[in-house]
Amino acid sequence: MTKSPAGRGGTAAPARRETFSSRRLFILSAIGSAVGLGNIWRFPYVAYENGGGAFLIPYLVALLCAGIPLLFLDYSIGHRFRGSAPLSYRRLHRAAEPIGWWQVLICFVIAVYYAAIIAWAAMYTWFSLTKAWGDDAEGFFFNNFLKSADTAGLSFDFVAKVFFPMLAVWIVVIVIMVAGVNKGISRANAIFLPLLIAMFVILVVQSLFLKGAMVGLNAFFTPNWASLQDASVWAAAFGHVFFSLSVAFGIMVTYSSYLKRKTDLTGSGMVVAFANSGFELLAGIGVFAALGFMSVASGQAVEDVASGGIGLAFVAFPTIVSEAPFGAVLGVLFFGSLVFAGLTSLVSILEVIVAAFQDKLGWSRKAATLVVTIPIALISLILFPTTTGIQLLDTSDAFVNQFGILACALVTVIVVTAGLGSLPRLQRHVNKTSTIKMGVVWRILVGGVVPVALGYMLISELQIKGTEQYSGYPAWFNGVFGWGMAAALIVGALLLSLIPWGEKSKLNDPEYEEFNAVEVLEGDIDNNKIEVNA
Repeated sequence: MTKSPAGRGGTAAPARRETFSSRRLFILSAIGSAVGLGNIWRFPYVAYENGGGAFLIPYLVALLCAGIPLLFLDYSIGHRFRGSAPLSYRRLHRAAEPIGWWQVLICFVIAVYYAAIIAWAAMYTWFSLTKAWGDDAEGFFFNNFLKSADTAGLSFDFVAKVFFPMLAVWIVVIVIMVAGVNKGISRANAIFLPLLIAMFVILVVQSLFLKGAMVGLNAFFTPNWASLQDASVWAAAFGHVFFSLSVAFGIMVTYSSYLKRKTDLTGSGMVVAFANSGFELLAGIGVFAALGFMSVASGQAVEDVASGGIGLAFVAFPTIVSEAPFGAVLGVLFFGSLVFAGLTSLVSILEVIVAAFQDKLGWSRKAATLVVTIPIALISLILFPTTTGIQLLDTSDAFVNQFGILACALVTVIVVTAGLGSLPRLQRHVNKTSTIKMGVVWRILVGGVVPVALGYMLISELQIKGTEQYSGYPAWFNGVFGWGMAAALIVGALLLSLIPWGEKSKLNDPEYEEFNAVEVLEGDIDNNKIEVNA
């Protein structure tokens, strides 16, 4: 049943799909994708706000009942159908291709603003040496560094201190992407991830010796058991786990497609999931030990100095750096960690987009990378190193997470489970080479628990953002860059799925058809659902 090297109709066969040279490199790359900025600045505050030590219970439940099952779903689709997100979903079923493009466009939106945050962190690594923010970290960040406009809008007043670091970030990332899966992505993660972990461990150790560290740790770990009765706390746990593991927006589908045929999918997934969670816990310890020092030094309660996101990274932490012993070292370690975490995540986000166009149009790796990443870099460099860049980033991030990733994940799960009934054969595929076998419980979790949790969160967000203007920004601004962007993702996905698959595309790939033939022989495919959608 295998095809000749010429492929169908005598046309030249596509180049063989790259694969990770080892399972270790895949695990490093997957962890590098999952461990991002959110692990460092989002998890500690989310945990603190939602019950402290008690939050670890819903967090663990969400990880085991939703995060890991959904991670295995992504692995099964990418590995079984051997393609980028659009190609994998097309091979699953012709009508499912738009889901893959929806995920690609989500990654496009994230990529254009993610580089800005990495550039900020790179500059603050340098600023830490001189404590350039002086006595007013907040004023320095918004006024001196970003030169932020008073009102949200669209400005083309460029800020040099942001533009040039962003340009450097894009040059580094494009070089990594052009080099490919093994020479670029694998090597970058093999360097950046160990550096990230080493730097953050040193940061945590230094933070633990700060005066007041135990005050912060007590605030972080002291359980508020009453919070477990609040549905919003459970929703926060599920929401964080979905975003933290890089599931449901194409990354793990794409990465798993580069795995060799006989790979322990579930064993690898468990390593990735618990390594990611372990890093988050480490981040919580380091961040709150430092916040405890800040609390004691300022005479304020921990809740008055604790914040999440941009406020934690670029306002609270610089204040800590200014007052802590060996503060410059603390700052370099913290902001350097943000840079490395951001780079590994940005590489994985771009890979979703590059692989999609490479598969659909049959382009070479170099051509696909340059044609895709250079326009993304230009858009990024036009919109975000400006005086209105932070408002645009804030809105894009909020809406693409809630009405991009969340909505796409819900649709994906419903289509794959109820729409196509594909879970049993995906389960068989995963179980063939995995050490941890998936059974009926996995199908119940993916088909029942996950959509209920996603549906609850999506409805809650619709109610919140539908009744008030996000961050007090003008209605037109949220309408264009929030609601409009979220709607454009869906329309764009439908339009991209209408583009014909090229003769050199991966759709008619003899290598996949050979893989497909083995799956048929091993009884993994329902004979009425052969996934050859030429």
